[in-house]
Amino acid sequence: MQRVTAWTALGILILFHSLATLAQAPASTPAPLLDPSYEVWSRRAPEVFRVRFETSQDDFVVEAHREWAPQGVDRFFGLVVSRFFDDSRFFRVVAGFVAQFGIPGDPAVSAAWKQRTIPDDPVRQSNTRGMVAFAMTGPNTRSAQLFVNLGDNSRLDAQGFAPIGRVTSGMEVVERLYSGYGEGAGGGMRGGKQGKILAVGNAWLDANFPKLDRLVRARILGE
Repeated sequence: MQRVTAWTALGILILFHSLATLAQAPASTPAPLLDPSYEVWSRRAPEVFRVRFETSQDDFVVEAHREWAPQGVDRFFGLVVSRFFDDSRFFRVVAGFVAQFGIPGDPAVSAAWKQRTIPDDPVRQSNTRGMVAFAMTGPNTRSAQLFVNLGDNSRLDAQGFAPIGRVTSGMEVVERLYSGYGEGAGGGMRGGKQGKILAVGNAWLDANFPKLDRLVRARILGE
């Protein structure tokens, strides 16, 4: 009886230790990504800052200018600071047109951000090669998806796509991103075919479109 009691006591100690360890472990998804009311989302971005994107091809750098599109740049800044783009995919790459990203790998994050849109900015720059802008479906529908222009897409200016920054180094990296699936892996927001990515995340993309390049992480340079 004493032996059983001793083993029971030991088991209880192990259980409590395990629970304490789990309680102290960091969550796999940063809390701000699941709660758009966090302070980070109301921060004003610096007037100019640079972001290094680490990808499965190599790195490229985007320089954001707040005067170009203040609403968009503030949102972009918050997305980078909160690590929204980490471990996601370049799910829409159309050669000579765009390389699009910004759907998180975790579908719980996608659900939290589904309705978190920002007001439009006036178009002050043109969607020429290397410029970066938010994707949208119409007025005031920008949320978290962005694209890099792979060619001269200045025709998008009249549709309200306001560039927030430009690729200052590594444009050749962006142009190497896998484009073999074209619009097939989900396409643009206006195509209405992103449901599976939003609902399942990386698991669906990796199973069905394994050649897509990865966005490993995005970090603000100098911080």
